[in-house]
Amino acid sequence: MKVDPYLHAVLVLHGAGKEITKESLTSVLKAAGVEADDAKAKVLAEAVKGANFEELLKNATAPVAVAAPAAAAAPAAKKEEKKDEAKSEAAASEGLASLFG
Repeated sequence: MKVDPYLHAVLVLHGAGKEITKESLTSVLKAAGVEADDAKAKVLAEAVKGANFEELLKNATAPVAVAAPAAAAAPAAKKEEKKDEAKSEAAASEGLASLFG
């Protein structure tokens, strides 16, 4: 999975406690060897103004913690489903057998 270098630049600047501006974004990108697009940097800088990164990052990792137990429970649920299916099929067979004596 490829992550956008502009988003990495935002996180680097945030982690360093620096203001996220078009200029700071383009500086980080150039230092990383990326040809920066001034228009894209400007739009991104405006978009993240006032963003609560601590909350965003906290919420970004939350689904991972929840997904593991859910994934572990999935096989058990499938087994229960198969048991219920088998019981339903047996009941249907019994019902049909009783019709034909």
